[in-house]
Amino acid sequence: MTTPRIALIGCGLVGQKRLKLLPPGCVTVACDLQMVRAQKLAAQSPGCLATDSVQQTIASPNVDVVMIATVNASLAPLATQAVERGKHVLIEKPAAISVKQLDELEAAAVKTGALVRVGYNHRYHPACLKALEIFRSGVLGPMMFVRGRYGQGGRIGYDKEWRADPKLSGGGELIDQGVHLIDLAGIFLGEFIQVDGHTPTYFWNMPVDDNAFLSLRNAEGKTAWLHASCTEWKNLFSLEVYGRDGKLHWEGLGGSYGSERLTYYKMLPQMGPPETKVWEFPQADESWKLEMTEFFEDVRLKRTPVPGLKEARAALAVVEKIYSRKN
Repeated sequence: MTTPRIALIGCGLVGQKRLKLLPPGCVTVACDLQMVRAQKLAAQSPGCLATDSVQQTIASPNVDVVMIATVNASLAPLATQAVERGKHVLIEKPAAISVKQLDELEAAAVKTGALVRVGYNHRYHPACLKALEIFRSGVLGPMMFVRGRYGQGGRIGYDKEWRADPKLSGGGELIDQGVHLIDLAGIFLGEFIQVDGHTPTYFWNMPVDDNAFLSLRNAEGKTAWLHASCTEWKNLFSLEVYGRDGKLHWEGLGGSYGSERLTYYKMLPQMGPPETKVWEFPQADESWKLEMTEFFEDVRLKRTPVPGLKEARAALAVVEKIYSRKN
């Protein structure tokens, strides 16, 4: 089974993006509460059924994998229903709005053997893949700290969208873009045992945060200093990884975030200006496609997906700790 039969739950922008990157005809069910959206997506995949019924979707014998792209509050409950029927699941980040939801999902998946991959697609950007190659070679030396910034400017009416409703989103910018930074920082520094930060709302008239400032430390005291913002105005992505012998700087994600590039700074014995090497990645973003290809290999090989529920739980545990301090 190279490409499984797929159901898409959530036929909005993300569902459409998934469809366009999948082999023709492999999407067999399109499900959305808005039937018009389900029908629009289904019309693009020959033989695809359009429905507004989750039960019909996950019970279908023509579905091996369910991909879920809904509001945050629905992600884990829908995924739990799917894995209870033995369906493998690719679920968008953050995968849940609480660690408790993730634990319930994991327990259900263990019972049936269903696999769950979480859509932290930034791991598959070419700059990240190159950074991981360099990091794993050991040339950076022992880690010291990570500094990350991720920001966008919102849009007119942003404070009226579902992301501004905590019942649907689970929070603001921290649980939206911030989890990507937490996830990426964790690759280089491991588990964070000390979590500090705050989540103010500076600009948007909404009951969730529009900025998140984090200071996270692992057991050795190595620090991730992260800032996620939807008052950035000019979209920005920057991740810097500092070792004792060198530094990596990933900038941009393509598109409105600017050209994607990775710079490696090699510290010299005499110190002073480092040796510098730059990789440019002008190609279109293929991270989502690579992510799905990896998931199909997970299913074929029956291997635990990474990033999966363990990685999603680590990021969401940080989010919960920060949000708990607002109350």
